[in-house]
Amino acid sequence: MTESTPEQRGVDRDWSGIRRAANFRPVEWLAEKMIQGVSFTAIAGVFLIFLFVGKEALPVFLGQTDSRLIQPIIPSSEVAKVKPEVLRQYLGLSVRDFAAMDQDTLKELMQVREEGAKDIPEYARSDPDSGVNGSGWRYLIAPHQWSGNEHPEYIWQPVGNIQKFNIIPLFLGSLKTTLIGLFFAVPLALAAALYVSQLAPVRVKEWVKPGIEMLAGIPSVVVGAFALLVLATWLQSIFHYQVRLNAFVAGIALGFAVIPLVFSIAEDALTSVPKSYVQAALAVGASRWQAARDIVLPAAIPGVFAAVVLGFGRAIGETMIVLIVCSAPVMSWNLFDSARSITTTIAAEMGELVPGSPHYRILFMLGTVLFAVTFLTNLIGDVVINRLKRRLEGKR
Repeated sequence: MTESTPEQRGVDRDWSGIRRAANFRPVEWLAEKMIQGVSFTAIAGVFLIFLFVGKEALPVFLGQTDSRLIQPIIPSSEVAKVKPEVLRQYLGLSVRDFAAMDQDTLKELMQVREEGAKDIPEYARSDPDSGVNGSGWRYLIAPHQWSGNEHPEYIWQPVGNIQKFNIIPLFLGSLKTTLIGLFFAVPLALAAALYVSQLAPVRVKEWVKPGIEMLAGIPSVVVGAFALLVLATWLQSIFHYQVRLNAFVAGIALGFAVIPLVFSIAEDALTSVPKSYVQAALAVGASRWQAARDIVLPAAIPGVFAAVVLGFGRAIGETMIVLIVCSAPVMSWNLFDSARSITTTIAAEMGELVPGSPHYRILFMLGTVLFAVTFLTNLIGDVVINRLKRRLEGKR
């Protein structure tokens, strides 16, 4: 076996140093760790937000909130006879605060409740609805015949002496405005994406694509103001409905906010289809429109479906447009009646509430439900997209 010369050993050392330098790049390593840190921080932030919102909404889910105007009074003389958990819920104390109080302090709080009950006006005492807990699940999701009504109704009326918190009109309002926005935005966005990616000349594409994507930079409040001042009057003159500001106008305005998102993602999905597909279709005599419709669009279905799912999330989470255009919680399936979405309700009412009140906790409950709906929608969309991809790839 021949012994290596000093020159060869020096060359080997040089190549070894080069390989070590190539394997260890501190700038790239630091960038990778920073990206990982940002990713984990974002995930932890979302989790903590959901944890905070869920914690504030937990009493509603457990049925522990009470919005009755006249509540049953436990005499302070019976403080020793009441079970601790019942007394804690009666006084509205947290577990920690309740454990830190002695019996004399609890008795004083009960006396304050007794004195406050004496200040309730006589007209409130005679109201048959004053003893109804409107924050209970029975009244949150089912119709109730309140005094003065001829039949049971779904009513969201959180102001006044008798608070009514039925959430069904809010879910219906969110559903109406979101679906109207999608029915308006998705066909236009997909048609524009198909034209720009497959049919448009290069010069036209260079102008149209940035122009549509720039619509995403228009603030929601500007779109809402345009819908309030211009679009509502224009649509009323066409369809001749009575209520000028309604769910239909809000949905159309919502569509302008959804179009750029759906267009951008769908156009990327259509562009990513291999050019060989189009060339093969043209080679057998298909027109460019037939190739785009029958070849490219089916091949890009997973990406197009993802665009629609993200558009749904964008529409159902929009606040300012719906708040400006219509904000009356009307229980009606008519598209030309007013409506109020969940996000609009949270934005309009959260700033004026007392922390810990039933109204406050119900709004957090609505936020939790909205978060869950958005999460489930994205999860179902991801499952469907993966199945579509496997089907296109010939896998089961």
